[in-house]
Amino acid sequence: MAFTRRSALLASGLGLLSPTALAKEKPKPSPVREPTQKHLNALNGLVIDVMRKTGVPGMSVAVVSPDRVLYLKGFGVRRAGAAERVDADTVFQLASLSKPLSTTAVASLVGDGVVSWDHPIVRSLPDFAMSDPWVTREITLRDMFCHRSGLPDHAGDLVEDIGYDRDEIIRRLRYIKPDTSFRTHYAYNNMGFSAAGFAAAKAAGKSWEDICDEHLYRPLGMANASSRHADFAARRNRAFGHVRRGDRWVVGEQRNPDAQAPAGGASASARDMATWVRMQLGRGALDGREIIKPEALGETHFPQIATGPAHDPMRGPTFYGLGWDIDYGGPARVRWSHSGAFSLGASTCVYVMPAERFGIVVLSNSAPVGAPETICRSFLDIVLTGKIERDWLALFGEAFAKMAVPTYGRDADYAKPLASAPSRASRAAYVGAYRNELYGPIGVVETADGLSLTLGPTPTPYPLRHYSGDIFTFQPPGENASGVSPVRFSRSGEKAISVVIDYFNANGQGVFVRS
Repeated sequence: MAFTRRSALLASGLGLLSPTALAKEKPKPSPVREPTQKHLNALNGLVIDVMRKTGVPGMSVAVVSPDRVLYLKGFGVRRAGAAERVDADTVFQLASLSKPLSTTAVASLVGDGVVSWDHPIVRSLPDFAMSDPWVTREITLRDMFCHRSGLPDHAGDLVEDIGYDRDEIIRRLRYIKPDTSFRTHYAYNNMGFSAAGFAAAKAAGKSWEDICDEHLYRPLGMANASSRHADFAARRNRAFGHVRRGDRWVVGEQRNPDAQAPAGGASASARDMATWVRMQLGRGALDGREIIKPEALGETHFPQIATGPAHDPMRGPTFYGLGWDIDYGGPARVRWSHSGAFSLGASTCVYVMPAERFGIVVLSNSAPVGAPETICRSFLDIVLTGKIERDWLALFGEAFAKMAVPTYGRDADYAKPLASAPSRASRAAYVGAYRNELYGPIGVVETADGLSLTLGPTPTPYPLRHYSGDIFTFQPPGENASGVSPVRFSRSGEKAISVVIDYFNANGQGVFVRS
């Protein structure tokens, strides 16, 4: 299978280990246990060591049991080169760690009888549609929250990256060609997940952001948590996103994920997250007070679809619940987990061990290099087996390095101009408007410096650089962009009649036809 961002995140559930590696692990049952002070002391050194090896600027870590916070500490700085330290109340962007928070908020609505998990999305969003009318009628909150819609992995994300708002992105889901049959396969999809969140909020007659405030953050006392980017940007004690430039971490473009708020738009501190994990362990209750009906919350922890095969007879396959990765890490040992990653500068991870009655959450302000996952998995090893079982940083580091490699433009090194390139046609041959239902319209315009490609609703210009013949390159914008992408024109005589942009063509939908 193609290596996608999600396959890197699934590494936190052992999804990237080979059958041979799994066979060597030979898991053994462990008694129910909570972390001791010895374990927590080891965690201190573990965080410091991982930060030293990766250079990640800042982290915040919490470990909890149902009854109390066992460990809560910040490390490093909020912004590289500045003096402000990370503490337990520093607010981080959560990226896809937003997903289990979101389904927790929806579980409150389910418990109150406002919606059910099997509520059809189109009932609340009448303009919503998938490519198949039958799927449009049938698809539910449950289907989208467990990624079994048939939409391709991450399809729709690039529509966000070029500037379209949430309503327009959800509208354009109808133009995405399905990758699999409905309800037969797992494929991680942010915009489908978000459509379900928006539908649940609409059924309650409120905005998504207000639902999270009223049904999750305020009842739990998560004072610094929000699903509005404006709230995060206004926090004085917030972590800035960092990207790696050579061997240095620098503050990069700050990600605004409002368009996919249910899937990736939450922000919170480690103190906030500690309270939420305690409530998960308490099956909907916190300090003896019911926050969410246990039956409704429990449904989020139930496997809905397999995400990977069983590689070992002592383990089941990996699953996705409703906003949770679910893994059986040995006989009778269940783990609920999720990672989050923004390539523009956020990396997060949570693990909840319901039988052992503890959980750990790690937040960081860097692009993903596997640091939070390494700390979570290493700490689980320390508590459950007494020692770190493998080099988790090497495993996760390799996984996230693969994630950073562009999935487009692999047939040549398009970043390097050819020493002797076939000439192109006149600029006028390419100038004009082109259409594509999913990503378009786009334009090719002539400027004083050459040709530019215009994308998005505004539209925004991006310089085109000639590569060879009718092939040009441009640097895509946003969260999912890596290197430059080829832009391949097809001509009939002296006029280009269509163009294929590799960046948009992962699922064969990157063809733009002259208007």
